[in-house]
Amino acid sequence: MKKLTLWIAISLVAGGVSVYGADAKANWDKHCTKCHGADGKGQTTMGKKLKVKDYTDAKAQESFTDEESNKITKEGKKEGDKTLMKGFADVLTDAEIKDLTAFIRKFKK
Repeated sequence: MKKLTLWIAISLVAGGVSVYGADAKANWDKHCTKCHGADGKGQTTMGKKLKVKDYTDAKAQESFTDEESNKITKEGKKEGDKTLMKGFADVLTDAEIKDLTAFIRKFKK
């Protein structure tokens, strides 16, 4: 009986966590499209200004690892004193950041 109770408690907690976190598309739409565009091509006013990568391009996708993408999404990206992208560690969990990287990979043609 104790094992069953423990299993039910763990299942409820795990289920609550997955429901709590926003899905990658929602996070992309909320935090990333202004610069990277809904389609990942970066053809927005800000994207062009910052020269963001076209995530539909296989060569652009090969130019960074998942770990690099996760780190930049979490910590942001700077070039000298200029902030190219703010970090999202304060608004996204590590799992949500990893999900965004997986979402970015789906843009590749």
